[in-house]
Amino acid sequence: MSALVADTHTAVWYLLNDARLSLSAREALDAASAAGNPIFVSAISVVELFYLAEKGRVPLAALQRLRTALADPLSGFVVADVNLDVADAIAAIPREAVPDLPDRVIAATACALRVPLVTRDRQIRAASVETIW
Repeated sequence: MSALVADTHTAVWYLLNDARLSLSAREALDAASAAGNPIFVSAISVVELFYLAEKGRVPLAALQRLRTALADPLSGFVVADVNLDVADAIAAIPREAVPDLPDRVIAATACALRVPLVTRDRQIRAASVETIW
């Protein structure tokens, strides 16, 4: 498996071995990791996770687990910057299809990197983005 982008929930669920992660998603992430390919997480996912933890919608431990993985070069997780390529790729993600800005940025990150996005998000999966779930 090549490199992948994991959306916010996918990354957390994978790291926490959460049953909500689909078998296909888990297998794709495992394969990327086993092959030594990066599992990219958009920087906006870290911001989003902080915001969700702040609101009490996810445990603070989820944010800490992701931050630990991103800091460990052996984890396979790599932060993907929100840069000009990602900003330009947002045009390929219609706002009508994916109205949430963080979701658009995450999808655009996968497009800019030209790798599949692992996501459960139905709106993103219905848009013109290569996804795995």
